[in-house]
Amino acid sequence: MTDTVTNQHLAPTTFPRVAQDVEPVGLTPAGLQSVASLRKRRFAVFALNLGTLVALLAGLAQVLSTGGWSAADVVIFTAFLFAAPWTVLGFWNAAIGLWLLHGRRDGLKAVAPFAADGGKPAPLMLRTAVLMTLRNEDPARAFRRLRAVKDSLDATGEGVWFDYFVLSDTSDPAVAAAEEALAGAWVQEIGEPARLTYRRRVSNAAFKAGNIRDFCERWGDRYELMLPLDADSVMSGDAVLGLARMMQAYPKLGILQSLVVGMPSRSAFARIFQFGMRHGMRPYTMGAAWWGGDCGPFWGHNAMVRIAPFRDHCHLPMLPGGPPLGGAVMSHDQVEAVLMRRAGYEVRVLPVEGGSWEENPPTMLDYAKRDLRWCLGNLQYLKLLDLPALKPMSRFQLVWAILMFLGLPAWTLMIALLPFKVFEDRAIADYPVVLAAGLYGLFLTMHFMPKLAGFADTLLEKGGAARHGGGTRFLASAVIETVFGFLQSAVSSLRTTLFMIGLAFGRAHIGWNGQARDAHALSFGTACAGLWPHLLFGAYLFATLAWLSPTVLLWSLPLTAGYVLAIPFAMLTALPAAGAWLARHGLCAIPEDFAPPPVLAAIGAGERG
Repeated sequence: MTDTVTNQHLAPTTFPRVAQDVEPVGLTPAGLQSVASLRKRRFAVFALNLGTLVALLAGLAQVLSTGGWSAADVVIFTAFLFAAPWTVLGFWNAAIGLWLLHGRRDGLKAVAPFAADGGKPAPLMLRTAVLMTLRNEDPARAFRRLRAVKDSLDATGEGVWFDYFVLSDTSDPAVAAAEEALAGAWVQEIGEPARLTYRRRVSNAAFKAGNIRDFCERWGDRYELMLPLDADSVMSGDAVLGLARMMQAYPKLGILQSLVVGMPSRSAFARIFQFGMRHGMRPYTMGAAWWGGDCGPFWGHNAMVRIAPFRDHCHLPMLPGGPPLGGAVMSHDQVEAVLMRRAGYEVRVLPVEGGSWEENPPTMLDYAKRDLRWCLGNLQYLKLLDLPALKPMSRFQLVWAILMFLGLPAWTLMIALLPFKVFEDRAIADYPVVLAAGLYGLFLTMHFMPKLAGFADTLLEKGGAARHGGGTRFLASAVIETVFGFLQSAVSSLRTTLFMIGLAFGRAHIGWNGQARDAHALSFGTACAGLWPHLLFGAYLFATLAWLSPTVLLWSLPLTAGYVLAIPFAMLTALPAAGAWLARHGLCAIPEDFAPPPVLAAIGAGERG
């Protein structure tokens, strides 16, 4: 039976209260690890990162100071201070993760000591609410995914412990009517009204976080756990059941995040993007979890959440001031993670592939919309850094989320100043070419280390390349993705830079609405409208560098080609025929393309998206 709600829910304007639970002496709250051991790991990672950053800065200073320091040199050096830390930490996370995956027998145990409990045949005793949040999405598509999750859970024999909620913030009346009709038909079919509840708010107040907060306050006392799913999320019954058993085994686990990967797609952009993302995720997440420990990430979906502490301690404040940084928090998940840890509960990630999927945007412009919303949400953390009683690691996570995007305009600024630097240095006879080229190559390698580590992980894993269609296909796909990664990085960095400039002048706005899911072509006009600044910026770089130093232009191509190629690149990767060609030849494929799990076969994954 459906339950249409017209009230609006707004998060409180005060900071959440702090729990007073006493943690076990010398151990993390769930008793999973020694605090001293985690502290040593964090110190080691800090030392590695600091040492690497100092070495890079020293080398850069030597290059820049040749011939004396200029204003451009000072700006480039300062920008590097903001741009480099994210790359350096990514390098070490991936390196540590690769070592844990292939250099230690007990790598997973060292990272996720709770993982073994997911496979134990212990009777499940906790009730879980499976939530799907919607806003102007394709109703049939979303309900088909939720039905597949339910069927997969029922197949485990433990389906009775799970109920389902469709939490709609849809504003389109026609879409809302379709949602309600589908919910009513499903209730009639299963004959158990309590198993499915449909609720629609008339307002998107506080965005997705407000939607889930409304559920917690109305129905949360009926369940121990909740499993938030986005409209594009799918999880297998075995994966969900494993997470639930881990949460049951450790009552002080507050959030347990699964490793979410992309599902099969017919879009060339999504297919190539998720091939690289997938291979970068496992080593990177493994390494980050090794030292992050109990202060892990939360990505807002495909994760088990303990409802009581979430409801009581993870209220999001309404940020002071007006747009763009004031108001409701848009990137709510990481804030909820640090508040859950502050409340005395662990936040963990299970860095194991299997049974947890999402869809990725089908075009570059669709990806940019999502990425800019994350950018705005992460920048809002600037107003949350003074949250009281946070763990030092949690406060670092907020700072790190901010630096993730602040580093992009810094990188763009360095590239914009490249012609000025070439002009200044062209008369220097003893310019340190070898050192400059070495630093450049080293930094590019470090930047792509998470993906390189992921490719190595697959090649080192027994049968890993075979699951991706064989060694030849896999290596060809890795080359395609590497080129794609260089081009995409240029597009994303400049677009984010322009967006942040707009934020500074109050001219940027990001809403929260349904997202495109299916492969579709981009017209030349649409691509130009979104990417003409990239062409202009690229033209400036190519013209000036071709005049000043064709050699530098040639060396710069991995970083600059993406600007001038942005429009054709966006159109090509959106072209349905390009996606069909990649799929037909098994390129940039994932294991699910060759052996679809039942839950993905049930929704026809890859047939449209």
